[in-house]
Amino acid sequence: MIQILHRWWTTTLLSLTALGLCPIVASAGPFRAGFAERDITPEIGMEAPGGYGKAYHRVLHDPCKVRASVLDDGTNRVAIVGVDALGIRRETVQKVRSAVETRTGIPSASILISASHSHSSGPLVWTLPGEYDEAPPIVRQLAYEQSTLIDPKYLANVEAALIEAICEADRGRIPARAGVGKGIESTVAFNRRFRMRDGRTITHPGQGNPGIVKPAGPVDPEVGVIGAWDEAHPNHLLGCIVNFACHATTSPVGISANYIHDLEKVIQGYYGKETVVVFLPGASGDITQVDNRSPHQNPDGERWSQIVGGKVGAEALKVLLTMERGSLAPVAARQKIWEIPRRVPSPDRVKHCLELVQDRKPGVDPTARTFAKEIVLLDALIRRSPRVEVEVQAVQVGPAVFVTTPAEYFCQYGLAIKAASGFPFTFPVSLANGCVGYVPTEDAFGPVGGGYETRLTSYSNLEITAGSQMRDAGIALARQLKPGQAPQPPHSRPFSGKPWSYGDVRPERE
Repeated sequence: MIQILHRWWTTTLLSLTALGLCPIVASAGPFRAGFAERDITPEIGMEAPGGYGKAYHRVLHDPCKVRASVLDDGTNRVAIVGVDALGIRRETVQKVRSAVETRTGIPSASILISASHSHSSGPLVWTLPGEYDEAPPIVRQLAYEQSTLIDPKYLANVEAALIEAICEADRGRIPARAGVGKGIESTVAFNRRFRMRDGRTITHPGQGNPGIVKPAGPVDPEVGVIGAWDEAHPNHLLGCIVNFACHATTSPVGISANYIHDLEKVIQGYYGKETVVVFLPGASGDITQVDNRSPHQNPDGERWSQIVGGKVGAEALKVLLTMERGSLAPVAARQKIWEIPRRVPSPDRVKHCLELVQDRKPGVDPTARTFAKEIVLLDALIRRSPRVEVEVQAVQVGPAVFVTTPAEYFCQYGLAIKAASGFPFTFPVSLANGCVGYVPTEDAFGPVGGGYETRLTSYSNLEITAGSQMRDAGIALARQLKPGQAPQPPHSRPFSGKPWSYGDVRPERE
């Protein structure tokens, strides 16, 4: 009888599938999770990213890593990956996704790769050697001799590490009990843009500046966390994913994962060094650790990293310790890919900037020369690539959704996505699946706008509506998905009709 029913169900399922009417199955097996990491520490002497000129690593502070997770609801798998890097090239993401899909079967669209934006990391983004070979000599000089260059050998090593880590995490999937939660850490991250008394907006106007009126944007103090424990060993945390909105610019001296290193130390201090901590930056294009309204002197990079990473890590640990565990199903992913035009500098501006970078007389303002260089490079870049491919992705893990952009995305957009996603846990992720520079709000380009993030450079140059396009795409993708149920603690037993016998007593005075 059982065999007859099985044959009937199999035949019916095949017929429904052929008609496009296959029923949705929440999960075909137990929830599984796998985590893995690889070392991608750059060598001493390699270029250090994070500025618009040349800088080199002289010492090592702590290792940089690739940290990967693969989550499986029994039907679908998603990979969520963090990289200790300033950013990640679109071409790198495509190459890694293709290799991982071939080796594991995880669909490319279900692989999320985000850079932490560590300013202390290796030469993984900016200008690739040979990228400007068709440009005039002055442009080649500016690109290769005065700008950060990607190290091709290092790039290849990171690509291999990404592929290896994701594949190992996939192979290592085991039955797991997982949970999701969010905490609040409101004392370490601040909006760095301010409305001034003269009506302008300035990025980092300086501590004690009497012209400050108020911050020009919000902050997002939420610490989003997903954790997965070995089902057979409930005290063994396999790994976790932590989402927080703050630039990784604490910058202890030397090569470093930045404050993410200290965040990891806190969680591993409780759960053990084998626990993998995947970090994903939130919408933090205008958020840093610098409090421009503080009357106190800022700490050095070492201490600052400890404060930011330690506090965020402590909040993540609190969330892990208190979250309920169960199955985080379903897992799913959606993506939208399209092109956005670059903003184009006027011919007169390009001509003036070209004259400025060729002017060798002393006294030229270094900032003016730096950003003149960027306009010249942007002009050459537009000739070759006037539009930029961007991807927005929504990756669901049960009641949580990660909504990605490839941008240093302004915090206001992240909050808007959280408010409209339809999910109880929404984690915006910046610098994911590509790198397109700063994407400010449209207000930042208005009459009272301005500031560093609106500068037109070879790094940041998308048209003014790019942020709104990404926000709307992310919300639309999230709304295509239906949140799963968050694990809940068991209900208490019904009241027996009697209180605790030890406590059911009148006052005893003697």
